[in-house]
Amino acid sequence: MKIAVDAMGGDHAPAEVVKGAVLAAREHGVEVALVGERAVLEEEVKKVDTSGLLLSIVNASDVIRDGESPVTAFQDKPDASISVAIRMVKGGEADSAVSMGSTGAVLVSAMEILGKLDGVRRPSAGGFICNFAPKTMVFDLGPNADCRVRDLLNFAVIGSVVVRKTLHIDNPTVALLSNGAEEGKGNVLVKKAYPLFKQSGLNFIGNVEGRDIPFDRANVIVCDGFSGNILLKFCEGLGEVSIEWLKKKLEGKLPAEEVASIGKELFDLTHAVRGGGPIFGLDGMVIIGHGSSLAPQVAEAIGMARMLAEANLVTEIKQELAKIKCED
Repeated sequence: MKIAVDAMGGDHAPAEVVKGAVLAAREHGVEVALVGERAVLEEEVKKVDTSGLLLSIVNASDVIRDGESPVTAFQDKPDASISVAIRMVKGGEADSAVSMGSTGAVLVSAMEILGKLDGVRRPSAGGFICNFAPKTMVFDLGPNADCRVRDLLNFAVIGSVVVRKTLHIDNPTVALLSNGAEEGKGNVLVKKAYPLFKQSGLNFIGNVEGRDIPFDRANVIVCDGFSGNILLKFCEGLGEVSIEWLKKKLEGKLPAEEVASIGKELFDLTHAVRGGGPIFGLDGMVIIGHGSSLAPQVAEAIGMARMLAEANLVTEIKQELAKIKCED
């Protein structure tokens, strides 16, 4: 298992990315190829203990920076680190690519180099909203603000495969996110999608409301990326303000270290997306990490890349998407 890591992408690159790659290689037993300017990366690697690890450097002479037009930068910088890393996946030199760099640049590079699976209009992102619901994943969480019915069906298929392969749930339940549980509730898109979901062959259980999510009411909850991203950010914000409120309430009533421990536990429960997340619907596996990631988050993203690549998700998603018939 070999992961190509864009070592030049992110707010703290290359130092924290290199540290995170070393941590991942040690903790997850994965081979890591650091992609970027060789001389710079060699200096960073000298600062860490790499004994016994499978770590290599692949030269890339350029970097796509935040603020650059993703399309223009992709065209003008063919030797950018993220493009080189993704081409390694395309060429079979790596099983997955990871970048903490510009989200737009990663998406453009991935779509142009790897291509999309048949029937997929745009790649999607999905995952856990919060760890209060460890058996529930939401699709889409951002890239697709405006969706068609076919997009929602694709999210449902992708989500079912991901849940089945990673959570080991044989027949995942699927639901549409709506403003009411009854059939007939929802906006135009949800109302149009409902009967097609019933005929899809998926384990569709109907609509769920936002309040159902923390209770594991469905394994796969489907919505447009606009709604999904708002849900994700609201959950994170609610978690942060709850932690501050809890600390004030418990101050002087419990030892400081115990209050800190409770706060960390609550943070972990409300921040399910840590190191980053995969892009689904591509003909290859790519993980987009948060730009502010430090070494532990980089390592977590690399560990996720390894797990998803080992699950052979791309092949199975491709097969399941071919079974869905929908014209819209």
